[in-house]
Amino acid sequence: MSATTSSLEYDVKDIGLAPQGKQRIEWAERDMPVLRLIRERFAADQPLKGKRLIACAHITTETANLARALQAGGAESILIASNPLSTQDDVAASLVADWGIPVFAIKGESTETYNRHVRTALDFKPEIIIDDGSDVVATLLKERGDQIKDIIGTTEETTTGIQRLESIARAGLLTFPSIAVNNAQTKHFFDNRYGTGQSTLDGIIRATNILLAGRTLVVVGYGWCGKGVALRARGMGSNVVVTEVDPIKAVEAVMDGFRVMPIAAAAPLGDIFVTVTGNRHVIDSEHFAVMKDGAIVCNSGHFDLELNLVALGQLAEASSKVRPFVEEYKLKSNGNRVIVLGEGRLINLAAAEGHPASVMDMSFANQALSVEYLVKNHGTLAPGVHLLPKEVDAEIASLKLNALGMSIDTLTSEQLEYIDSWEHGT
Repeated sequence: MSATTSSLEYDVKDIGLAPQGKQRIEWAERDMPVLRLIRERFAADQPLKGKRLIACAHITTETANLARALQAGGAESILIASNPLSTQDDVAASLVADWGIPVFAIKGESTETYNRHVRTALDFKPEIIIDDGSDVVATLLKERGDQIKDIIGTTEETTTGIQRLESIARAGLLTFPSIAVNNAQTKHFFDNRYGTGQSTLDGIIRATNILLAGRTLVVVGYGWCGKGVALRARGMGSNVVVTEVDPIKAVEAVMDGFRVMPIAAAAPLGDIFVTVTGNRHVIDSEHFAVMKDGAIVCNSGHFDLELNLVALGQLAEASSKVRPFVEEYKLKSNGNRVIVLGEGRLINLAAAEGHPASVMDMSFANQALSVEYLVKNHGTLAPGVHLLPKEVDAEIASLKLNALGMSIDTLTSEQLEYIDSWEHGT
């Protein structure tokens, strides 16, 4: 499908990159069969017809296929980046040129430009918001209170964003329903564990070209993303250390075969550090100060605040860019070099291409069906943070199994009767 760009407003790096972007979008689609089936149904049923929607997301080939599904369903959409370094410029250009979807996103955009794009999207007066970190929802509440009444609902892709939404709800300010897409089992069990696990190491390797085998890799945080990074790093031969604040997760990490210790103890030992906590300054001044010469630090959590780079800058006598996405800080105290990847932003998107399409297939199936669910239940869903119904989660998993050529058993009538009864036993 081609689109005329003359009547569209957009802000991308180079519209001439569209042919390359289209080719990559179509390549990703091959590995997204669930979303393709949803797009075909949406095209026939038009469940989103006429609804104004903004999506704040990483502008990748996979996100482009979500945008195509929403467009097929009749939505009028605008896309903006959810992170200044996560945009794939050729994909942004193709969405504008080939599908007529306005995109406001440029890889490497400044914080000022990022915030301007958020406000540009809100100027569209959306009824539905797909958010990734809840920046759009936060801006809506802070600056556009008059638009809140028009919101049918929002969806949220990340753990960090859900934490912000729950904080907003506790403050009594969440006056519309929001679907916690991240908490769907077909999202966080797979996207966070397998997607983040692989793509984080991909970003580290692309940025540095180092060998992971034999190195001590410290994973800060053992949620689903941390589990994925730790498991994949061990599979590539790294000696993995885990740091945690949650005793249950810490015990789980021990039982999974990892060394567990405080970050203060891990800081002098690590060759590579990966933060995946969703919190701020989990690696701070005192940790940078004791790192070994050449220690590599990166973040795979949503915001760059996980690393206190201001404090690192104060400890350093100089810093220099030694490779794309690689900055070296030389410490005043001992001359040791601490290497930061991707400016502390999401390394899997800053230096690589993000999660593989096959895992985002399920994550974005959740997004598409969440938007449909919000529209279908407009007026009946109470304000607050909601889970997508379990049957929708199961439907996505079933579609994925079919696409993989796998089948499973079904319960017999006798088995159904047994599990529904309390009378049978020993």
